This record gives sequence, C-alpha cells and structure tokens, in this order.
Amino acid sequence: MTTPAPLSDETRALLARISTATITSQLMARGLRNTFMQGVQRLSTGGGTMVGEAFTLRYIPSREDIDVSAVFEDREHPQRKAVETIPPGHVMVIDCRRDTRAAGAGSILVTRMMVRGAAGVVTDGGLRDSPTIEALDFPVYCASRAAPTNLTRHHAVDINVPVGCGDVPVYPGDVIVGDREGVVVIPRHLADEVARQGFEQSRYEDFVTEKVKEGRSIFGLYPPAPEALAEFEAWKQKG
Repeated sequence: MTTPAPLSDETRALLARISTATITSQLMARGLRNTFMQGVQRLSTGGGTMVGEAFTLRYIPSREDIDVSAVFEDREHPQRKAVETIPPGHVMVIDCRRDTRAAGAGSILVTRMMVRGAAGVVTDGGLRDSPTIEALDFPVYCASRAAPTNLTRHHAVDINVPVGCGDVPVYPGDVIVGDREGVVVIPRHLADEVARQGFEQSRYEDFVTEKVKEGRSIFGLYPPAPEALAEFEAWKQKG
C-alpha cells in the first residue's frame, strides 16, 4: 500500500474547527455513508478536537495457551510495539471487534502515547484504568470501561493494517476526527477538500443559526436560495 502524503497543517487546523456532523454531511455528499464510528464515545475530559492520521492495531479473539502475561516481555509484541512506534500526530485506532469485555489498553499505554506526541486514541472495545484516562488532557475514545486486561479477550496480531472500528473501515493514513459527538473517518485522498468545503459549510451554518435566532424561517435559508447565499457573502465580509 502506498504511504499517503502527510496531513498538512492547514488541513489539520481546518478539521479541528469542523464538527463531525458537518464532516459526515460532506462525506455523504461524496457517496460515503458509513463513516461515523458506532458505540464509541469520548472518555477523557481534557484535550481538544482529535485530528490525525490513523495508525492501527488489530486484535483477534484470545486463546488461553498463547495469551499469558509473559507475552508482554517480548518487545515485538504488537500492542507494545504499536505504542512505541505510533508516529507523532497520528491517532491510534484499536480494533477490538466491538468486544467490550476486556480493555484494549490502559492508562500507562495511553499516557505513553500522549507523551510521544500521538493525536489521540480510539477503540471500539473497552479501556481499563478509565478514571485515570478520563482526567488526561488528551483525546481518548472507547466503547466501554473495562477492568480486565486485553489478554482475557484479545490477541494482538497486526500493526498498521486495514481494520474495522465501530463498524467503520479504517485504512492506515485515513484521517480520524473526534469531537464531543464522536469519531468520523475521512479517506485520506478526500481530507483536504472535505476540510476546505466543510469549513465553508460550517460558516454558512453559523450564519443560518444567527438568522434563525433572529426569527427567520428555515425556508429559503436551509437549504439556501440564491438570495440567502448572497446575504451570506455579505455577512462574511462583515465578519
């Protein structure tokens, strides 16, 4: 698979100012409907919007004769290696097959990724040490709080391969955006235009919100008639 070009600072900054709702609308307009992770919610209270390229970790179901505590002594263990090799600015996406009965990671590993400069962590499974993670100034998302270690349910097999997370396909390098509503996945080749056009959509919706609060009807405004678009252009000039 060809390594995608790094996400530009401009695109990263624009995506940080756009809601996941706006991004899903932009992607739907391009024919992509399954982009919002299901059952995944923000755990940490600190940190801003999560934006970064996907770096993935894939689990399969564990097996008792293989998944024992001693495996963590191996520096090539995929979970441990993923934590120590995720590039700065990337989001760790952990595929737990939506099995929340055990943790995909815990506070020490999450903190290590934060210190190494990762942009965030998201899993469709559980996370342990959740009260500690909750207090981090770092974007973290999961499907559940789960005290048991990953070895009880999960066997780490692959790093940076295509995975599923929250029923959404995630390819390495896809752009992951997370806000207080949830997490959306943008194919890398669409990220730049989605960021630009999504930011413009967001500005128009700010304009619409202002006018609705003033008592305007949504008819002719949302979606916009030509007159509303002209009014929007004048509104932008004032801002």
